[in-house]
Amino acid sequence: MRGAYPEVRANAAVDRMLWCNSYIQTYLERDVRQVLRVGDLNTFERFLRLTAARTGQILSYSDLARDVGISPPTAKHWVSVLEASNQVYLLEPYFVNFGKRLIKSPKLYFLDTGLAAFLMGLHAPEPLLQGPSAGAFLETVVVGAWVKAFQHRGEPPALYYWRSRDGLEVDLIIDRNGRLYPIEVKATSTVNPHHAAALERWRQLAGPTAADGAIVADIEKPLAVAPGIRAVPWWWV
Repeated sequence: MRGAYPEVRANAAVDRMLWCNSYIQTYLERDVRQVLRVGDLNTFERFLRLTAARTGQILSYSDLARDVGISPPTAKHWVSVLEASNQVYLLEPYFVNFGKRLIKSPKLYFLDTGLAAFLMGLHAPEPLLQGPSAGAFLETVVVGAWVKAFQHRGEPPALYYWRSRDGLEVDLIIDRNGRLYPIEVKATSTVNPHHAAALERWRQLAGPTAADGAIVADIEKPLAVAPGIRAVPWWWV
């Protein structure tokens, strides 16, 4: 809920509501809106809220535009400015066809969960951790951490997701030194072999390029789940 910006994250005395509200007003609503030359503040505020609500989801510009009340090209332009200003990250699909018809739209992630939660009106732990967005927020934390890890090394993030049209999905694929490391994110404190099914199937399809996989979950210590797949605590990321 407090996100990862240093001031609000490191100092518990900082009022989260006041900080987030001030950030949104001064940076997003003033600076970004001026770059975009948006005259209607209410429309832009609605765009921010609805974009935050889509964190961890496949992005459809037409759906977002319809809900905001703008054109799809305008929605795409506004998202591109949020991406350029490091507010959101678009996780592209891995295009190598492992014998499946693939989803080819990117997934959108707000890079700070504190701002995303604030924009969605989530101001207490219970609705965030136990509500329908819990899985998407945990996935947002994991993907955002890997984006920052690459950027801190001065490298472009070699990160992807994979989803076939028949429902097989891998939340995150890390392309490193010619190997593909698959990661699943599960908002659960109990991991069992069933949770490894998608990773096992994907590794079979990927063949020799597939490296060991991981399930990131709300657990206390790592544990082996299946051959080549282990579960790790989310905070390890």
